Amino acid sequence: MAVDDNSGALKAEELAEMIRGIRERVLARYPRTAAPGDVALPDLLPLVHARDAAEAKVAAIGTVNPRPPGVVNTIVQSAKKLVSRLLDWHVREQIEFNRALIYTIEALIETLNDYNRALVRLAESNAEAIQEARELKDIRSHWIEWRQEWERKLSINEVQFLRGVADLQSAFQHRVTLMESNFRDMLRAQHSDFEGALNRSGTEIQRKLWADMEKIRTEYDRLIHNELRVVRQRVAAPPPAAPASPVPAAPVSPAFDYAPFAFRFRGTEESVRGKQRFYVPLFQGLGEVLDVGCGRGEFLELMREAGANARGIDSSEEQIAICREKGLNAETADIFAYLAGLPEGSLDGIFCAQVVEHFPPGRIPEFVRLAASRLARNGLLAIETPNPECLAIFATHFYLDPTHTRPVPSPLLRFYMEEFGLGDIEILHLSPAAETMPSLETLPAEFREAFFGGLDYAILGRKL
Repeated sequence: MAVDDNSGALKAEELAEMIRGIRERVLARYPRTAAPGDVALPDLLPLVHARDAAEAKVAAIGTVNPRPPGVVNTIVQSAKKLVSRLLDWHVREQIEFNRALIYTIEALIETLNDYNRALVRLAESNAEAIQEARELKDIRSHWIEWRQEWERKLSINEVQFLRGVADLQSAFQHRVTLMESNFRDMLRAQHSDFEGALNRSGTEIQRKLWADMEKIRTEYDRLIHNELRVVRQRVAAPPPAAPASPVPAAPVSPAFDYAPFAFRFRGTEESVRGKQRFYVPLFQGLGEVLDVGCGRGEFLELMREAGANARGIDSSEEQIAICREKGLNAETADIFAYLAGLPEGSLDGIFCAQVVEHFPPGRIPEFVRLAASRLARNGLLAIETPNPECLAIFATHFYLDPTHTRPVPSPLLRFYMEEFGLGDIEILHLSPAAETMPSLETLPAEFREAFFGGLDYAILGRKL
């Protein structure tokens, strides 16, 4: 009995496996369930059943209905068969039409099955693509979270570094103040008979002390500048360099006589010297001063009056001829080539007025880099240019000069100077617009200062 039970169980398993295989083949031929991706497939089995019923009807055409056996049945069956043979020529075409229609229905069912199978395959591929997209989305989400956390930690480290630098500066300033206080207390404690001599020597010592403090401060500024630049380079890699485009080395000379143009729209030499006179104390006493784009030589004349050793360069031979007629040291040269040919640290001061707005925007940082590299330590770079924060320049003189490219904002020049090692940067607004346009006085003061301040600005920086 145990053997019979085992054989019965094996037969049942084999039968179940056969039924499962038949079911899989039927489902493969006639898919009925929903495809992956929630794609609902039409059920074709009712159409198959209708076709089978139609085939049975077609097969029954021309047959005789059975009746109970007997003489009557024999006579009736013979009569029906005779009538069927007589009408065979009449119903033959109908039978062929019915069979052709059944064949068409079978072909339609098979085609619909092919469509269902194609939909199943398409839904499976879509499901795989959707799954891959979800996985990719998860990866991107994790990457964004990791990057945000990394940037947050980097920002915290940078803040801590800057805070440490600020603490060093505070401690240094405190020690300087303490030294000064102790020194003054020491002077007051000396005998009154030696007060005059001590005051004279104390003044000299104090002067030397402040000179040393200024040197130390410059060293601190240079150290902070270098460290901050390293931090910025670690925060973000530099963008890929754009393909170099051919740009002119110097402003293109206009096709007309520029001298009367400058006289008419920039002003007379006396007016220009009056505007540039406030630069004299800044450059007075410096060893080697270069005027970049010296034009008619107004600044060189001021330097000669102050006893400074200054020379100028300009791309216009006509302007240089005017300078030489005045006995000024000036020569015709390309600005970038001339600066590149100078030894590094060979200049004590560089003056550049109303020039950078003529450069292509891509060459301005190159000019600042060259100028900074040619300055000695604590050397002065002064750049004067129209102020784009003053809306009046766009309605007056900026677009009168066809050699202007575009105005240069002061924050951009400040960034270039800081980037190439200049510190103690100061921005001065010159030539208030209200002086030449009195109607601006009717505007509110804050609005006038914000949008109609100085027509020009000067930015000053010293080599660290």
